Amino acid sequence: MSTVQPQRTAHNQRRVSFATLIGTTIEWYDFFIYATMAGLVFAQLFFEPAGESIGLLLAFASVGISFLFRPLGAFLAGHYGDKIGRRAILVLTLLLMGGATTLIGVLPTYETAGVIAPVMLLLLRVVQGISAGGEWGGAVLMAVEHADDDRRGRAGAFPQLGVPLGMLLATGVTAVMTGWIAPGDAFLEWGWRVPFLLSIVLIVVGYFVRRAVDESPVFQEIAAASKQSKVPILELFRKHGLLVIIAALIFAGNNAAGYMATGGFIPAYATSEAVGLERTEVLTAVTYGAAMWMVSTFSAGVLSDRIGRKNTYLIGFAAQLVTCFPLFWLINTGELPMLYLAMTLFTIGLGLSYGPQAALYSEMFPASVRFSGISISYALGAILGGAFAPTIATALVQATGGTTAVSWYLVGMTVISIVAVLLVRDRTGIDLSIRNQAAQEVGATVYDHRQPQVERQDSTELASVR
Repeated sequence: MSTVQPQRTAHNQRRVSFATLIGTTIEWYDFFIYATMAGLVFAQLFFEPAGESIGLLLAFASVGISFLFRPLGAFLAGHYGDKIGRRAILVLTLLLMGGATTLIGVLPTYETAGVIAPVMLLLLRVVQGISAGGEWGGAVLMAVEHADDDRRGRAGAFPQLGVPLGMLLATGVTAVMTGWIAPGDAFLEWGWRVPFLLSIVLIVVGYFVRRAVDESPVFQEIAAASKQSKVPILELFRKHGLLVIIAALIFAGNNAAGYMATGGFIPAYATSEAVGLERTEVLTAVTYGAAMWMVSTFSAGVLSDRIGRKNTYLIGFAAQLVTCFPLFWLINTGELPMLYLAMTLFTIGLGLSYGPQAALYSEMFPASVRFSGISISYALGAILGGAFAPTIATALVQATGGTTAVSWYLVGMTVISIVAVLLVRDRTGIDLSIRNQAAQEVGATVYDHRQPQVERQDSTELASVR
């Protein structure tokens, strides 16, 4: 078998890290702009006939609908990403997401177009979901497969940073619009459109940055050896189906916390009559929370290179678990400094249980089905965790009159993810190349440099707790 060994130069790795960070930031800016507006204005603009409470539930449900289409995007992107390469899929998903976001900015509202307005909104949200389903896996593999073995967690943290950075930009831009450029009624009339329209500028920048990046060296090896899987999805579920489920459950607890607590729910809840904070103040606090999330995410990626992915995850989920109740105790005081404290405490665990994910997922799956494996696991985890978390949280508050049930919901999701983490073996630093895949396919043993013994890397990667 003939393979090529593309050079992993420091300059090229920095360029890849920058490209994946820029691209994922743009993608998630688009995604979070929708979630933010769903909590603030979509109930009035697109679901007004349903009334205030039901309209808000419908607005948050529209956020969740896109998650249902993430697996489709993951299937498509995984299939073609494992067959034709990572880079082409990254460019395509960026264009799809940006186009849908820009079009939302020019949609008519229910007042001017009737029922066609929410229908068009939902269709564009579906396109966003398909794009998001394929984006993450490609960005992660470009970053991780270009990296040195002992810096994989750090490299994989860069596309992870795109999520909190995208949210920071989304809430920051919205805060500027509500506080200075289009305050009051002007925001409801036209100001909400501007953050969506800004996406077209970001798309142009992201497109040229991503086009300049070389293809993943691992995929170059696969292509040179003609080892692309004919039907990656079938091979994935035939050999690694259980691993996909476990990986999805690992992500579910983090995603539920991320989308419910720092996405659309908190801006809506903190500005409701129950808490009574001012909208721009809350958006600024959530923007601060996104910045803290970004710091803890990158720190977790670096830490995972030193103590392993599994240990970092367990520390992160433990931190998330102990803050599920204080998060809302602090917010319910109705005092702005307490909201900042809540964001600080909660985003520590959120970042520690998110930063290592790119490296952990990449080390779980063999090269020829890796794009499919990590994309589908991520998409399924998002459905189980974040898809309807704001809707569930809103319904729980409306049903119980308080946030205790919401905290228990977060506790339950976190515990599920802790159990899932305990079921997987730490594969920090293993060989990601096609050579390792060949060993797996013939059932040979594979050396894991984190462990003193030689061990078999079976199709599920499940192990006793270490």
